[in-house]
Amino acid sequence: MIQQQTYLDIADNTGAKEAMCIKVLHGSTPRGKFKRKVATVGDVIICAVKKTLPGGDVKQGSIIRCVVVRTKQPTRRPDGSYVRFDRNAAVTISAENEPVGTRIFGAVARELRDKNFMKIVSLASEVV
Repeated sequence: MIQQQTYLDIADNTGAKEAMCIKVLHGSTPRGKFKRKVATVGDVIICAVKKTLPGGDVKQGSIIRCVVVRTKQPTRRPDGSYVRFDRNAAVTISAENEPVGTRIFGAVARELRDKNFMKIVSLASEVV
């Protein structure tokens, strides 16, 4: 579950290393006590870049669109199994939902295929 103020690793080669979520787009709103939006695997978020590599395309402090590819919170699958990762991670995307980078680092969840992020799935080294 990714919400505002959550730090994520950036899992592509755009030059950004770490980003903070500032807005969840099209996320879920849990019923009950809390009314904040949360994002899971495959949801689009708006992030502020906090750490970058020198000479990268993305500069520190810039605002980017990302899609969540890994979460620490377990994600339930229709067959009853769960998948979770060690850290939260996202991939930078353009306004047309195409990845900005040309490489994806680490594994990505299979749920991205259901959300029509096929280019990210094909660039990833491993799909879990």
